[in-house]
Amino acid sequence: MHNYTRDDIFHIVEEEDVAFIRLQFTDIFGTMKNMAVTVGQLEKALDNRCMFDVSSLEGGVADEEESDMYLYPDLSTFEIFPWRPQQGKVARLICDVYKKDGTPYEGDPRYVLRKAVAEAKEMGYTMNVGPECEFFLFHTDDDGRPTTVTHEQGGYFDVGPLDLGENARRDMILTLEDMGFEIISSHHEIAPAQHEIDFHYDEAMITADNLMTFKMVVKTIAKRHGLHATFMPKPKSETYGSGMHINLSLYKNDGTNALYNAEDENGLSQEGYYFIGGLMKHMKAITCITNPTINSYKRFVPGV
Repeated sequence: MHNYTRDDIFHIVEEEDVAFIRLQFTDIFGTMKNMAVTVGQLEKALDNRCMFDVSSLEGGVADEEESDMYLYPDLSTFEIFPWRPQQGKVARLICDVYKKDGTPYEGDPRYVLRKAVAEAKEMGYTMNVGPECEFFLFHTDDDGRPTTVTHEQGGYFDVGPLDLGENARRDMILTLEDMGFEIISSHHEIAPAQHEIDFHYDEAMITADNLMTFKMVVKTIAKRHGLHATFMPKPKSETYGSGMHINLSLYKNDGTNALYNAEDENGLSQEGYYFIGGLMKHMKAITCITNPTINSYKRFVPGV
């Protein structure tokens, strides 16, 4: 995350020859969307005056009078895409979605998360999140459409030549690092053509933004290698599926670990026990949120 001001962004855009800015947001189903503007519209975008119609988005507002929304860019998310042309570069800003009356749109996932983060802050806590992202790399057909076909037979932690995706995975990591990611590790996963890349944890909102950026980069670089990257939970019924382990840590506002107690036999504070108990109590509801599609249900079988 950067601590950019408006002037910083104008300066970078000029110095780096940026020609297009993508105003990105996430819909209620977790899919990244965007509206691209030219650099001549940057001031308008930074003034929160770029409007779009959400009625055609899945899960959007059906009422035409309420469907016009505004994109409010988060200046800290400004990044230049390393894979785009070096003349007339393309940059992005992740945006919040606001209604015409200046209030946040309730269907904006960023708004939902921000409310939860603010509530935790009022209780004296900060949540850090570290995801472990699994995905498959499949061939595309003659028309460039995705398939579930792979010639690879690599398995857990295999290396080349069994791991046919290592070159694509390396380029993904280098691109992510160019965009400020701290990559912890990467490896081939259990199933053929399945991979994992892990990046450093951060505060909940930053990690959520990073995760959306991560998926975009992985898909983009895979396509450049003639492959299709999918984060589907269960693209092939006969083999292992992909998940996303989430490592959670809770800190008090003074920076101390809220879950740790050195004197406890399990190393847990009272808050730590409550934290685990809350996850166990609400696991069924959490499962509904974290497994929202029919394809998610196909992974609910033992061992895979």
